[in-house]
Amino acid sequence: MQPEIIRIHKPGPKHRTTYYTTMVINLSEQHSLVSNWVAELRDTEIQVDRMRFRRNLERIGEVAAYEISKLLAWEEREITTPLGTSPSKMLKDQPVLATILRAGLPLHQGLLNYFDRADNAFISAYRKHHRDGTFEISLDYVSCPSLENRVVIVADPMLATGSSLVKTIQYLRDEGKPSEIHIVCAIACTVGIEYVHRSEPKVKIWCGAIDDELTAKGYIVPGLGDAGDLAYGTKQQM
Repeated sequence: MQPEIIRIHKPGPKHRTTYYTTMVINLSEQHSLVSNWVAELRDTEIQVDRMRFRRNLERIGEVAAYEISKLLAWEEREITTPLGTSPSKMLKDQPVLATILRAGLPLHQGLLNYFDRADNAFISAYRKHHRDGTFEISLDYVSCPSLENRVVIVADPMLATGSSLVKTIQYLRDEGKPSEIHIVCAIACTVGIEYVHRSEPKVKIWCGAIDDELTAKGYIVPGLGDAGDLAYGTKQQM
């Protein structure tokens, strides 16, 4: 599966088609097991099984890792076997796997299952809600290795408004100069894709599905609900 420039048709009174120079790859555009996993993530009867919910996110991360690996730099190496030698292609450099806590952990684990020698970064970015119903993105904690000239893959299950991802990416760019950045999410909203496109046009987005609607409170419709709560239990806003 090769990334390509996609177009998304936005229904409504004034039909319009949005073209993205940002590369957006919908992993379930052609029917595959990813479609099944996304359906289970959405299903209110199935998503109550937290272990299954986390595992389905992990599986999407594994598929994304496999597809992203096709775009990374490789080198020829001579491998010694018990019976001789074999010319082989090996990944030249390990990427940095970054995740937004806590909801991104299952996706991150899926990426790590395949890029099992990668360095890792952890970011605490969340919506800090106000009494009037508005919210701001709070970024309280970042732990990451050197990002200089490295491929960075950021895991966040829901690309809704795009605010937390853009703020995270801008912070990572301040810490170093990654050679390229990939975003991996289970579900992306067209509103969030557009916001990322305006702020970070060179970023590649890999998603399990694309939804068009976003509520006034910033939740994707039909979406799947709160991924962090479904994976790890409800939280109390502090």
